[in-house]
Amino acid sequence: MSLPSLLGPVVKPASGGKAKQLIVFLHGVGADGQDLIGLADEFADSFPDAQFASPNAPYPCDMAPYGYQWFSLLDRSHDAMLEGVQQAAPIVNQYLDHQLAALGLDDSNLAIIGFSQGTMTALYTLPRRAKACAAVVGYSGAMIGAEYLGNEIISRPPVCLIHGQMDEVVPFGAMELAARALLEHGVPCKAYAVPNLGHGIAPSGIQMAIEFLQAHLR
Repeated sequence: MSLPSLLGPVVKPASGGKAKQLIVFLHGVGADGQDLIGLADEFADSFPDAQFASPNAPYPCDMAPYGYQWFSLLDRSHDAMLEGVQQAAPIVNQYLDHQLAALGLDDSNLAIIGFSQGTMTALYTLPRRAKACAAVVGYSGAMIGAEYLGNEIISRPPVCLIHGQMDEVVPFGAMELAARALLEHGVPCKAYAVPNLGHGIAPSGIQMAIEFLQAHLR
């Protein structure tokens, strides 16, 4: 059975030259690739040779008349969400493989930036990917399947978690739980709380991500 192919907006390197890095955004539930691709403008000055891609998640959102989802949240039980992210992971990996191959790059040139459900998908997928990417940034997310990570981990890309302390959608405490699980299994992880921020991305969080990627995305 073939996997769904992902489509979404792409921003080519600001330098006008060949891409030397690939930065991929994974959006939240009910959004689409357009929701995060605007962040490319924020990162382009620091990464002029990076290509940015923001694919639409593979499935239409089942909780809204528009947008997409990486997996359904109609059933938020542990088992249902775990099954959902398990099905999303190979779709994301296929997309990343195709994008890297098209640019002649490898995982050492790849960074992932997720938001909300996109972060959940990234935190499940990237530690189980065959090769470690350069860095993962996760905004306002959580880790699904942490109890299986010890037996399933393959890669240990450095991770930066950023979460608003006033998040009304994904509890702020989810960041600490995710960071603890990653660190316990040898994944370098930094976690940053953003005061007075709800479920969103603040300018300070963008700067944190830029500095993190500058340290890891060569």
